[in-house]
Formats: sequence, structure tokens, C-alpha cells
Amino acid sequence: MSIRMNHQKVNPQIFQTMMKLESFVKESGLDPKLYELIKLRASQINGCSYCIDMHAKEMQKSGESSIELYY
Repeated sequence: MSIRMNHQKVNPQIFQTMMKLESFVKESGLDPKLYELIKLRASQINGCSYCIDMHAKEMQKSGESSIELYY
């Protein structure tokens, strides 16, 4: 599967800002499970099936059950 858009090439400044935000949130003390749930929900609201799939797979890799992801 090929990447639909390479965000880093399209707008490097926005990509760098996004990565800084990711680092900040990870260092903020926010529960990682909650953060992944937030990203999953934002993807659902945005209607991005690629992102929904990506975040759900990340959560499953970290040990979340399928039941928690579906409800």
C-alpha cells in the first residue's frame, strides 16, 4: 500500500509542528491509553478511515482488546 500523501514533503513546517505537539503531549503525563483513544475518536469525527485503522492497530499492539475499541 502506498502513502496517499507525504505530509512531510507537502509542508515540512506543519509536519514539524505536528511532531512537536506529539512530543509535548507524550511528555505531559497524559495517560497514553487516553491519548490514543482521543486520536482514534478525532479520526472517527474527521471521517478518515486510514487514520481510524492506524490508531486502532496501534492500540491493539499496545494490548487493548477489540471490545474496548469498538465501544
